[in-house]
Amino acid sequence: MRLFLLTSFTMIAFAANSLLTRLAVDGAFIDPNSFAIIRVLAGAVTLGIIMSARRSQMSLFHRSRAIGAISLAIYMAGFSLAYLTLDAGLGALILFGVVQMSMFGHATITGARPTLRQIFGASLAFVGLGLALWPGPGGQADLPGAAFMTIAGLGWAAYTISGRAEVDPLAATTANFILCLPIVSVVLLAFTVNTTLTGWALAVLCGGVTSGLGYALWYSVLPRLPQNLAPIVQLSVPIIALVAGAVLLGETLSLIVVLAAALVVCGIALAITSRSLRTHRR
Repeated sequence: MRLFLLTSFTMIAFAANSLLTRLAVDGAFIDPNSFAIIRVLAGAVTLGIIMSARRSQMSLFHRSRAIGAISLAIYMAGFSLAYLTLDAGLGALILFGVVQMSMFGHATITGARPTLRQIFGASLAFVGLGLALWPGPGGQADLPGAAFMTIAGLGWAAYTISGRAEVDPLAATTANFILCLPIVSVVLLAFTVNTTLTGWALAVLCGGVTSGLGYALWYSVLPRLPQNLAPIVQLSVPIIALVAGAVLLGETLSLIVVLAAALVVCGIALAITSRSLRTHRR
């Protein structure tokens, strides 16, 4: 029960990143560039405190840090800018779909032969993602927002792929946040135009709690989850964001968005459970 609750809290925290960013940026409490910078700053401070409490070592100058810090900066900037126009739930769905499809594509290109089940699942998810990205009425994505979130998804996919070989993911994440801060500051600081106390509070909450503490919690429960269950539980994140966006932010759940979510989640579920099914049958 304790593991279930901790995992649930982690998925809610991940979904809350979309809700907090949408509330802050769309509510004009803060501009997206300032939000991204403060979010990274708060995340770096929080993770640094956790690492100090653990008395753990981390390397700021590992060869993988450049890719990690740059891809994290791309994700942070694109994520904040996307929520100028996207609903929280739709944004989370696009991000999730782009990340998973990118990782599937990377695995295929680098030599992993997909099964027919995986191909079918990926095709379903691709169709769903196309529906989510297609501009139009009914709460679907507008082109700039979809483009920014797609860029954010590609950044997060690169970040995830580059970090797979890390022995201590929490230490690597902390180091990447620290190195990401000067990057986003240099690139985005000139474009900051509006901050309020509420905007600062939402950005700190997003960076320090739902990102920093959320990642720390995730890395603490991840070793205790069955290997094939870890990616499956993450399927709940866009669903939580869609429902919470409708309930808490008054966002509209159109039929097309619901259909897109169903296709993306079900398609990815088919793809990522294929290996576990084959292993079980053996």
